[in-house]
Amino acid sequence: MADDIIYLDATELAARIKSGELTSVQVVQAYLDRIRAVDPKINAIVTINDNALTEAKAADDALAAGKEVGPLHGVPFTVKDSIDTDGILTQRGSPIFKGRTPDEDAVAVARMKAAGGIVLAKTNLPEFSYSTESNNLLTGRTNNPYNLDRTSGGSSGGESAAIAAGLSPIGLGTDLAISVRGPASHTGIAAIKPTHGRIPMTGVWPRVPRRDWHVGPMARTIRDLELGYSIMRGPDGHDGFAITPNTVDAGKRDAAPQDLRVAWFTDSGLGPVDPQVADTVRQAAEALKAASVHVEEIDIPTLHHDNPLALFNKQHVMELKPAMADATKGHEDLRFTMSKTMLATPDTSVEDYVAAEQGFERIRDAYAEVFTKYDAVLLPVLPIPAHEHDKTEFVIDGQTVDATHIQTFTVQFNITGMPALSMRFGTSSDGLPIGVQIAGPWHAESTVFNVASLLESVSPVRDAHPNI
Repeated sequence: MADDIIYLDATELAARIKSGELTSVQVVQAYLDRIRAVDPKINAIVTINDNALTEAKAADDALAAGKEVGPLHGVPFTVKDSIDTDGILTQRGSPIFKGRTPDEDAVAVARMKAAGGIVLAKTNLPEFSYSTESNNLLTGRTNNPYNLDRTSGGSSGGESAAIAAGLSPIGLGTDLAISVRGPASHTGIAAIKPTHGRIPMTGVWPRVPRRDWHVGPMARTIRDLELGYSIMRGPDGHDGFAITPNTVDAGKRDAAPQDLRVAWFTDSGLGPVDPQVADTVRQAAEALKAASVHVEEIDIPTLHHDNPLALFNKQHVMELKPAMADATKGHEDLRFTMSKTMLATPDTSVEDYVAAEQGFERIRDAYAEVFTKYDAVLLPVLPIPAHEHDKTEFVIDGQTVDATHIQTFTVQFNITGMPALSMRFGTSSDGLPIGVQIAGPWHAESTVFNVASLLESVSPVRDAHPNI
């Protein structure tokens, strides 16, 4: 029974619980058993909700009593350990916050629970969520379930590994530059970073620089992403960026394939890409074309001289450094890799900071023009498949680049605030997942979901799972 449960998606689990085919207790127990069996190998889970089975029993009792239930009723979900959970440890990837237990849920968590979801566990992350690998002094390193010697990514790498390994059907992550989409690509699941502000950051830490931080759902299917997004989005009266009403939809959710125009690229001046990754993006473009979508390869000239990662690195240092210093004050001996690196990074001059901001504006303008002609853009998520742990540089297609290059294709959608989704569409020669990224205009998540659903329906790896 458990093996039949753990790789069902959240939408299917909710339907089977509501119909009585499964109970919430059966589902939660199956995931708890899977965590105990598998998590020692990958270290994705940092805290289990001790009340999960009790809450599952209450969910079953509510159904038996004929009560009206939400779209996630009785379904367990996991939460990145930077997102507050009422009564459950939220330790932010640092011994500085060891034992910290919030007395209130983050808004995103509260909305998932209001929809009937049950918090199953908290998942691993880097120190303060600031790294592309999920490793820290408090809860250690997360491994990729496809290859334990490879990274699951960061900063939502515990969440991605948990979902990929069948420890959870759906979860919540956060994204500053790469952090839901990169881990999703590394582990073969799906994730979306919605338009900035669509999901409130209330109850999520850190909040600097908040104009680039996003909350996003992570899951194994596109319909689960859409479900999670529909539950969590909308203003909350606290987050000043979360102001767009749910009635605003600039997308084309129900457009027929022949009415969609999708641009694609694998380079556009952003640096080297593994040939297997580039080939996967081309295959995805061809698959859309075969499905009657109008597909066209493009180049975005602005990206050749305004590199989004270089600009981001200059800009965010001056906000992160004081935040890191404040968070670690009095605990200097408990600093880990990222806080040490950030605090040792030279300050950015005012002139360079302003230049970076102006570069961001040019990139926004460039994409605004792209989206006058196209409904979505298809491109790599990451320039390479999942890499070995603790790499400081990569050799990609004959070029040596700094390890921060891993963020080059994702960070542009954080600094512009546009929605972007990661989903698997290929496999490397050594058996690792390869993802593609779909980006759309501001507030056009429905278009992104539409294109992603089309791709999912023809994906050669739709039902792939790690053998762990």
